[in-house]
Formats: sequence, structure tokens, C-alpha cells
Amino acid sequence: MKQLASQLEANQTIQTTFLVLQKEVRQKKSGEPYLSLTLGDKSGDVDAKMWDHVAEVMDTFDRHDYVKVRGLTAIYQNRMQLTVHKLQRADVREIDKADFFPVSARDRGEMFAELRQHVDGMSDPHLKALIEAFFSDTVLVEKFQTAPAAKTIHHAWIGGLLEHVLSLATLAKFTARHYPGVNADLLLTGVILHDIGKIEELTYDRGFGYSDEGQLVGHILIGLRMIEDKVRQVPGFPPKLKWLVEHLVASHHGELAYGSPKTPATLEAMLLHHLDNLDSKVETVRQAVSRDPLIEGNWSAYIPSLERSLLKQDRYLHPPAAAPAVPVRQEPARPATDFAAKLSGALLPKG
Repeated sequence: MKQLASQLEANQTIQTTFLVLQKEVRQKKSGEPYLSLTLGDKSGDVDAKMWDHVAEVMDTFDRHDYVKVRGLTAIYQNRMQLTVHKLQRADVREIDKADFFPVSARDRGEMFAELRQHVDGMSDPHLKALIEAFFSDTVLVEKFQTAPAAKTIHHAWIGGLLEHVLSLATLAKFTARHYPGVNADLLLTGVILHDIGKIEELTYDRGFGYSDEGQLVGHILIGLRMIEDKVRQVPGFPPKLKWLVEHLVASHHGELAYGSPKTPATLEAMLLHHLDNLDSKVETVRQAVSRDPLIEGNWSAYIPSLERSLLKQDRYLHPPAAAPAVPVRQEPARPATDFAAKLSGALLPKG
């Protein structure tokens, strides 16, 4: 059985298989190369360094390859690190991909059925027909149920996009009832379509990454193009309503600096932005704390996406029982050596 990244403990010799998430060839002060790697599986990832015999292996594998590694684990700067002693590219035919790709804890078919119940409750015929145009596309639905919501930050697992959207649909239903004047059908449409472009932006066949289209255009513009295509399949779709839907997608990041071509200018757009931000941040916190590799202490390692460390609240409120103290062995007094006795006698006052 494969040893997972989340199961690693300090000062442990391991021999297992990982997916190469990042690979860099760097130089020691001596000028010799060393490898800086991020290795991962479905449970998380681990920072890895290979210091010796690097020239023999550095050109034999690349990012998104599977590798067999043997090495020693340790805690370095509050994070688990693996020092790799041996590395070999693995044959993909020997790999069980279920070991390497994190998958939503919920059944994807059940989640999609639950999302369809939200759509069934829509009353606006044009918006409902637009969503049905998306959901009647079987190829698109398969991708929608498979894609992660992000490469690394939040809901970064198979089915993550669907799980994120379903969570937002529940939040949208509550907030539409709570705040007067919200167009619930328009908000739900924005929830379902705001990240639809990620099914083409992200790749998730051998590790999570970005497609060429995703790198060049991004999921917002991809999503707007998809909406344009599907609107053509809905006879008589009002142009002004189409612009409102497109505005939801175009503004959901909230700020121009965060990649939105427009900032929210309607009540529904403002709600969508903040609900999207809320859901992504909450999941980021949950994952960061649950996967933090720090063995001791109440604080996580620094989380770049959140620009802070996080309190591990359960550990803080319920600290693990302290290990019983190990009695210190008292060594019997040893007779002084002749040299020590002579030195002592020379230093002590006489008489």
C-alpha cells in the first residue's frame, strides 16, 4: 500500500511513489546542481530536496511525472521536508491514479442532482433555459463534475468546482431570502456560471495545472464566450438580461487587481463576489489547518494565499497530553584521574 504524504512523520525513512508537482534544478555554493521538488498525492504535498547524485537523474523525469523515491523525512522551518536519496521515474502503467488525485468527499452524482434541484426551483424562464442549455451538454457536464475549483488554493480536488458551486447555491438561497430586492434566479445563475470557464482553464489529467487557453485567456473570458454560445440556444433571450449575467461573471473577483475586467455594479454581483470570496477563504482555512504538517505547536506554517499563519484551534483548546517525563539517569561519581587529582592539588591553597 502506498504511503501518503499526510502520513509522513519526522525522522522516518520512506520508500514510496509521488507525483512531481514542481521541479527546479538549482546550484549549491560549490556549483554542483541540486533538486528542489514538490511531491504530492491525493492527501497533500511535501517539499523535497535531493542533494547528491543529481546529475544522474535530473534529466530522467519532469513535472507531472510519477517517481519512486527513497529518503529521510525531517521538520525544517516548521514544515515537513523529505531529503531524497534515490529517485527513479515510475512506469505510469504501474500507477493507481486514485492514490494521487484528491477527490471530493461527497459523491459527485449526488451533488449534481442536488444542484439540479436548485435549478428546478427557478421561476425565470429565460435564466432557467440558459442553465438547462449548459446542463444538457453531456461533455460539458462531465467536465463540470470532474474539474477542481482551483489549482492549489481552495477546493483543489476532483469534483471541487461542483462542490464549490453547490455550497454557493446554498448560501445564495439564504442571502436572497435575507436581503430584500435580490433577484434570486439571477444570483443563482451567476453562482452556477461564474467559474464555468475553469473546465477549460484548468487541466487535471496528470496533476492540476493550466491549459494553454487558460494561461492565455483565463476562465472569466472563457466563461463569457461559453455564455454567448449557450444564449444563442435560448430563443428570445433578452439582451439586457444577458448583459446582467455576463456582468456577474466579469465582476465576481471583485477588484480589477484580482483579474476581474469589471467591478460589481449590481446587488447580485456584489453578493456573488462576497459569497465566492467567503466560501473560498473558509475552505482555504479548513484545508490549511487540517493538512498542516507541523507536528507540535498551536500555529500553522505561514499560508501565502492568506498572508498569515493560522491558529490550530482544536489543539489550542484541547492540547495533547504531555508525554511522561523520562527520568534522567544519574551517573555515579567517577574517581578523579591522576592528572585531575594533581591539577586539583596544584590549584587548591596549601595548609
